[in-house]
Amino acid sequence: MRPYNPDKLPLSKLDCRPFLRLIGPANAALARYDGMLSSVLNPRILLSPLTTQEAVLSSQIEGTLATVEEVLAFEGAGQTPTEENKRNDIQEILNYRKAMNYAIDELKDKPLHLNLIHQVHSMLLDSVRGKDKARGIFRRVQNWIGRSGTSIDTAKYIPPEPEKVMDYMSNLEKYIHFEEEDRLIQLAIIHAQFEMIHPYVDGNGRVGRILIPLFLYEKGLLSSPMFYLSAYLEMHRDEYCSRLQAISQDSDWTGWILFFLRAILEQAKSNVEKVRAILDLYETKKAKVADLIRSQFAIRTVDTLFKNPIFTTTRFLKDSQIPKTSVARILRLLEENKVISILQAGSGKRPAIYAFDKLVDIVKT
Repeated sequence: MRPYNPDKLPLSKLDCRPFLRLIGPANAALARYDGMLSSVLNPRILLSPLTTQEAVLSSQIEGTLATVEEVLAFEGAGQTPTEENKRNDIQEILNYRKAMNYAIDELKDKPLHLNLIHQVHSMLLDSVRGKDKARGIFRRVQNWIGRSGTSIDTAKYIPPEPEKVMDYMSNLEKYIHFEEEDRLIQLAIIHAQFEMIHPYVDGNGRVGRILIPLFLYEKGLLSSPMFYLSAYLEMHRDEYCSRLQAISQDSDWTGWILFFLRAILEQAKSNVEKVRAILDLYETKKAKVADLIRSQFAIRTVDTLFKNPIFTTTRFLKDSQIPKTSVARILRLLEENKVISILQAGSGKRPAIYAFDKLVDIVKT
């Protein structure tokens, strides 16, 4: 197999007629989801567990095994897994979220550009597997996709030669800012092109997936870049890979774009349900907590539960900035009334670990 050289963008012979039945519904579903996001006063805090879930799912596609609960327990309660592999997995997941948040801040006053993609890549690989594989630098060696431990001779796909990567990525950067007929078709093409170029030695999948919400945010299709596709891609992993492969083997862009539009449509519907469940839970608990604790700190208490649904008293104190004497009373009342549960009892100097189970259950499903 020889290295594959994708067509330069924009595609010159793309027939958009097969996509008409999906373009409208996919854009409408995304708009409904964005309407719901727009109603959230502070989505980066209230919906932060969803960002954690995406980071977990995106990393699981690459082979990590850490769960949403383990990441939340590590962050909110300092609960560190005993296995080194799990600790590394969690760091990889935290890197994903850090890179996403950094890119969001950058896009507030700058366009999506190659240097930002380099910075995202560098953050993703910081102190984890691949950390020594040219972080934030386009590859200067030939890579390939195949079974772990096999040689290039048995590769399923070989991307362009390293000396062509910069030219291809410059073309992709220009296409990101091209006025395509439909933004979702454009995003489908961008994602596939990035994966086919495979511009880095390692971490290409994670970078490619993180570009999806960033593009939607930059183009104004989302008011907050919280649209995550990893759940759908993981569920349909075989078709995802085969559709990408069909582009390089048969120039089948149509099959790939149809798959991607269905992914957007179905994931938007799923996201609406999940965000609605979180917002409903927030309103319900806001009323219940206010009634239970009868304190000026009721809203702050609920916001803190949503920010870190697994936590210790120390972490709750830090995040909420509520006086210590009030926190002890608040947590006791919440636990007695089953708003939170004790995940792990305290012992000696080891603090108790609490869980806001209702939110954790919504996020991990």
